Amino acid sequence: MTKLKITHIKSKIGSTERQKRTLKALGFKKLNSSVEVEATSQVLGMINKVKHLISIEEI
Repeated sequence: MTKLKITHIKSKIGSTERQKRTLKALGFKKLNSSVEVEATSQVLGMINKVKHLISIEEI
């Protein structure tokens, strides 16, 4: 599987509750934090829902 580095770049204020929970499920705690995840279909679906709040790069 491919690994992805995801960075939380935009505030979650004003987002829906579902998007806030998705960011928490991806492992974000603060703005400008980064996490490394495997590119599974579940993770790619979560990324698609909050793609306007994060930046993605392939490792």
